[in-house]
Parts: sequence; structure tokens; C-alpha cells
Amino acid sequence: MTLTAPPNGASRTPEPDPASGDLADAGDLGSFGYRQQLHRSIGTYGSFAAGFSFVSILTTVFQLFAFGFAFGGPAFFWTWPIVFCGQLLVALCFAELAARYPISGCIYQWATRLGGSLWGWVAGWLMLVAQVVTVAAAAIALQIVLPAIWSGFAVFDNPTHNAVFLGSVLLVLTTIVNAVGVKWMTRINSIGVTCELIGVVLLCIALFSRSERSPEIVLHRSPGMAGGTTYFTAFLISSLMAAYVLVGFDSAGELSEETHNPRRTAPRTIIRAVVASGVGGAFMLLATMMAAPSMKDGSLGDPAAGLPYVLMDRLGDVLGRIFLVDVAIAVTVCTLAIQTAATRMTFSMARDRVLPFSGALSAVNPRTGTPIRPAIVVGLLAIALLVVNVGNAQLFLALCSVCIMLLYLAYLMVTLPLLRRRGEGWPDRVDASLPGVKLFSLGRWAVPVNVGAVLWGTAMALNLGWPRAEVFGASWYLHYFPLLFLGGTLAVGALAYGVQRAQLRREAAVLDPAPGLAGGAA
Repeated sequence: MTLTAPPNGASRTPEPDPASGDLADAGDLGSFGYRQQLHRSIGTYGSFAAGFSFVSILTTVFQLFAFGFAFGGPAFFWTWPIVFCGQLLVALCFAELAARYPISGCIYQWATRLGGSLWGWVAGWLMLVAQVVTVAAAAIALQIVLPAIWSGFAVFDNPTHNAVFLGSVLLVLTTIVNAVGVKWMTRINSIGVTCELIGVVLLCIALFSRSERSPEIVLHRSPGMAGGTTYFTAFLISSLMAAYVLVGFDSAGELSEETHNPRRTAPRTIIRAVVASGVGGAFMLLATMMAAPSMKDGSLGDPAAGLPYVLMDRLGDVLGRIFLVDVAIAVTVCTLAIQTAATRMTFSMARDRVLPFSGALSAVNPRTGTPIRPAIVVGLLAIALLVVNVGNAQLFLALCSVCIMLLYLAYLMVTLPLLRRRGEGWPDRVDASLPGVKLFSLGRWAVPVNVGAVLWGTAMALNLGWPRAEVFGASWYLHYFPLLFLGGTLAVGALAYGVQRAQLRREAAVLDPAPGLAGGAA
């Protein structure tokens, strides 16, 4: 990288190195009206790691296995391949978009270019809120593993207080890493993902070698596991576990402005992230149920036991703790990846001046090449959400559940206008502006895949948001929490949008005052 002084001489910012290919990438970004501010240092593996670590099957399967099993019993396994296939359809659509719009804040950017500025703003706002809540939900998962590794991590006797403490410490560390620069973030994330991938393979081998039963266990339903509902209803509820896990693979697109050759890299790493997560998660679920000491004593459906209980019982204290250390690493990089994605979404929207305090939130540190203020804001908001857990753990659980609904709605706000645009000739017109560039394409399968993605996204958004006492709690405000939270999110968003629009109008009036005002002032 070489340094050149900007016209105003205020600071020195990096200029892309022609030899590295970054100059072409910066010029490509310039065709969308943005100048290169973020540092390009992410390669193919780093891009894959960004998507895989957001999903983080070691974190989320460990965290949520008991939820799925409690409702569906062993047969809840089949919700995993169903959700995986549905999300793969979405990922394929996203891969096409990543090849054509390699811009940070991808969900917001894609929705804006497909459905208009207001439509894109709503999609970006929903995604941003979902990401901030998901950061807190990932960080609090440390409580599941660290005290089981060493009792010294139980700083507070109250598990809820301890979960908030551990999660807050992790968020401080991930905020610092995000502020230091994308190179360090990518290195830590890539190392963590490598550990996670190795851990998943070794864990499956270890559990399969200690199997108590055959794979046909996934064809059975344990008595009483459906919570008093019909099994179909219980099966739908248990599918939320997989729905909670298999999200965030679009993070490779979030980091497009920091990725070398993103038009080629991001589409492939998006698909690889969801496929690796889907295959690895399926083997983890199968291995756990085959190796579990008992299917009927209630331990597998107990949030205090679940998958960690199987690990410690079947692998022994030493080996079990080693795997739990790997899970703790996965939790760390998962939190880091989600916070990074939320930071880039904030930066992208602020750069377009559609968020309050856009000037501060869109500033990029010239030395680190990262938007530091958005990282701090996201970290503080996530810690504030963790504090909610102290007074009302059920409310925090409801928040974590509903935020995934917002994420699916944001995805739907991309795939739905994409389907409409296909009828108008997309992506042929985009591809025509890039002669000689071969981009990822679904070809003749584009429309069927897109239709499937829209139908899938609609069905899962309804399933995630359907008022259920079993998921959200018996209190009336918790029972209808999905609808209340969605309404509140849109109301706060409308207020933020209105405030920012008013600010832009005031600035425009100052720059170009009305003739009467100008004359009077003179």
C-alpha cells in the first residue's frame, strides 16, 4: 500500500496498490459512487471464515440443542436438513447479488438497488437491529462452556449475573479487535474457524466411536417430548433451533469492500459457508443422539445439560474439557464476526446518510482502515441488552428469538424484489455493463431457486414470529412479543429515519437557501 495526501491535507489515507489488484477493486467500488476507505486485506479463506463464524455451529448447536430436542425429540433432527435446504436457496440468490453488488452492508445495499431507497432502508434497519441483538445472544453463550471448563470462571454465584459478566468482557475484547483493524480481525477469525472446523470433525468422530444406538434413532419421537401439543406443532417449534443457527452466511458479502476480487470471492464463500455449516451441523446432531447416555431421562432437553452433558459424560473429563475449550473459541469468533457484520452495516447506511449521527458513524480511521465508532456503539448496545437479562431472563430469551425473525424478514426483503426484477431482465442488464467479466450465475435455475427462496423465507418468518407461549412465555406481552417487537422496531426506525431526513433538509437549506432568505440576509 502507498500513501497519498488527500486534497485538503487533513490526513493520509491508503491508496490501493496496482500490483495487488486492489486498484481494480477500488475502481470497481468507485463505479457505485463510493471511494475506497476500508483496507482490502481479506482473501478467500478469510471471506469464508466471516460467513462460517457468524453461523458458528459449535456455538449455536451447543447453545440451542436442548431447545430443539425438548420439543421434537430425536426426530427433530429432520428439521435441520429442511432448514438447510431452504437457506441454501437464499444463499444461492445472495451469491448472484454478491457478484454484482460487492458493497459493504450488503443486505441494505442489495435491497436498495432492487426495491428502492425506502425499501432498502427498512431491510437494512431490520438487519441492523437483528445483528445487534444477535451479538448479545452469541456473547452470553460463554456461560454454557467456561464454568464447565473451570470453576474459576463462575465469578458470580448467580448464573444470570455471571453470564452477563462473561458476555460483557467478551464484547469489550471484540470491540477492541474491531477497532484495531480488519487484518487482526481476519487473523483471529480465521484461526478460530480453523479450530472450530477441526473440532467439529474430531467431535463427530469421538461421539460416533462411542455410540449407544444406531442412526435410526432419528426416526423416533420420545414420549412426552412434544410439550402437550400435537407433534406437528412441536416439530415446527423444534425447527426454530435450526432456523436460529443457519443465518449470517451473508457476512462474506458484508466484507466485500475489504476482500480481494470480491465479485469472484464472495459468491463462492457465501455458498461454502452455508454448506459447511449444514453438513457439519447435521453430523453433530446425529453423533450427539447416537452417543447420548439416555434419550428419556430429560437431560438432552434440559438447557442446563443438553449437548455439553453428552460431551462430558461420553468423552470423560479431560477430553470433554478440551472440546469445550474449542467451543469457547468458537463463541469468541462468532461474537467477533457478528459484531463486525453489524459494524459494516452501520457504516454502510451511515455513509449513505440514512442514519442519525451519520457523519460520526461513517468516519473511517485512516490508520486502521476501520469504522471504529460503529464498533463501539454496537458493543455498548449489546452490553445493554445483556443487562436486560439480569432482571428478566425470559424477556432476553424472547429478544433473541424475535431478532432472528427480523433477520429472515430482511432476507425476504432481498429475495422478493429480486424475483420481481428477474421478470424485468435482471441480471442481464447488470452483466452487460461488465463486458468480459464472468460472474456467478444460476442460469436457467434462477427463477425456480428464487421462487423457492421467497416461499421459504415467508414460511419461516411466520413460523418464527407466530405467538407461542411455549417459546416466548405465558405473559400476554411475551406471548405477542414478536408482533410488539416488530412494531416497536419499525416505529423507532421511522423516528430515526424522520430525524435524519429533517437534518438533511436543514443542511440543504443552509447550502441553497430560498431567494427570500438570501435577500433578507444580505
